Amino acid sequence: MARYIFITGGVVSSLGKGLASAALGALLQARGYSVRLRKLDPYLNVDPGTMSPFEHGEVFVTDDGAETDLDLGHYERFTGVAARSTDSVSSGRIYSTVLEKERRGEYLGKTIQVIPHVTNQIKEFLEIGADEVDFMLCEIGGTVGDIEGLPFFEAIRQFGQEKPAGQCIFMHLTLLPFIAASGELKTKPTQHSVKELRSIGIAPDILVCRAEQPIPTKEREKLALFCNVRAERVIAALDLKSIYEAPLAYHREGLDQAVLDAFGISPAPAPKLERWHDVADRIYNPDGEVRIAVVGKYTQLEDAYKSISEALTHGGMHNRVKVRTEWIDAEIFDQDDPAPYLEGYHGILVPGGFGERGTEGKIKAAQYARENGVPYFGICLGMQMAVVEAARNMAGIGKAGSEEFDNEAGVDRYEHVIYHMKEWNEGNRTVQRSIDDDKGGTMRLGAYDATLVPGSRIAEIYDAGDISERHRHRFEVDIKYKDRLEDAGLCFSGLSPDGELPEIVEIPEHPWFVGVQFHPELKSKPFEPHPLFASFVRAAMDKSRLV
Repeated sequence: MARYIFITGGVVSSLGKGLASAALGALLQARGYSVRLRKLDPYLNVDPGTMSPFEHGEVFVTDDGAETDLDLGHYERFTGVAARSTDSVSSGRIYSTVLEKERRGEYLGKTIQVIPHVTNQIKEFLEIGADEVDFMLCEIGGTVGDIEGLPFFEAIRQFGQEKPAGQCIFMHLTLLPFIAASGELKTKPTQHSVKELRSIGIAPDILVCRAEQPIPTKEREKLALFCNVRAERVIAALDLKSIYEAPLAYHREGLDQAVLDAFGISPAPAPKLERWHDVADRIYNPDGEVRIAVVGKYTQLEDAYKSISEALTHGGMHNRVKVRTEWIDAEIFDQDDPAPYLEGYHGILVPGGFGERGTEGKIKAAQYARENGVPYFGICLGMQMAVVEAARNMAGIGKAGSEEFDNEAGVDRYEHVIYHMKEWNEGNRTVQRSIDDDKGGTMRLGAYDATLVPGSRIAEIYDAGDISERHRHRFEVDIKYKDRLEDAGLCFSGLSPDGELPEIVEIPEHPWFVGVQFHPELKSKPFEPHPLFASFVRAAMDKSRLV
């Protein structure tokens, strides 16, 4: 059975619980253990799929089609373990399941209450896959004291009590603020956070303290005394230049050893950290720099494109260059000429998104890249806008556009080269959708296969004839325009296995112009960069020598 590590947070949110969890998972792997990481979110949305990126950052999609929290992206990038739908749950999902059971009569007429029915459902979720790994790391979203998080804290308290001694430990992440006027790190917020945690029955075994300054011995001892934690288990989490230094930094602080000691595992295998030393070397010792413009609609919040940002970094690591990613609001190009904004960039990436806002700007960005020989990478909506641009300016379809935008506006303005998918094949079954369906979970979600055209650039990049990538979209390029667009110079170099759904387009005569309907950024890792991002950065390097 797996040993459980529950990661909670206090004082303030956004301290980096997800990153700490991912780094700890990587360190346990480096010692030869198998791990799985989970996220329990207190919000009442069933999943983040219908939440604005400004609210919650990007939506991370798993192979099995779950829309999950962006922290699962950190888990995958650091451990290489593919996340599953059973690795993410929200209060909304838990309550929905409980109410569905009640409607089916599974509770035999009992009064449904938070304890035991909701907490039991959370514990059932925690048990999934417990026999598959050595360690299960479970991060609780939010901070201790949040009213919506109380059922999760109560559930993990019960869970720890019910398991044999030594099978569960609790790690609490807090903040040690630095008061510049007095030149002190203050421990009181952490003391209060631990007091709050202990008041609901959970005593932390390990404290991870975010701080701007190294924690002096005096403060460590004070925290150990007042929080009832051993001094060697007070771990400093200092700011880093790169998140990929986190495993090495936490190892230097002794986090992995503290965890193993808390479980009584001795002697423990020595860690093999060569992979992470190589990652750090590639980040801190680049041979050059390239500038990539990301033209999107959620550019005010980088977390909205978290996986893309990280995948570009991975592509730079593969090529030993620093990628300087700069974010440009696509709406600027609705009115202004993109040339003054995009001159000097070595590559242009247009990411996914929903809705019409900013799309004319994305079309102009694709046109600029095509006409000026700048490497272009279109992802999901970015591919669709590249197809619309090619239809208008290469194939002579002056009113080319997307059905999505006409549906949103309530008027017919465009010839729909992009249409709403009403059915597609998923294995041996046909999935059907209506434009009036609920928004949550009704897209083409998860991993789907694609067949690549032999001899195409994309087949060369993948060095394969068939691939599997993760999707998240409702609209698709209409295959009936394939011949007309190909005659104009846009190659459909990847299709669904049945040949009905365009997956990849490219312009063979261009230095590097690729659009993909899927989200390759979701599968990129620092030690295994996605081939498309590695190739795109390589093309940007070639462009940089010409600028």
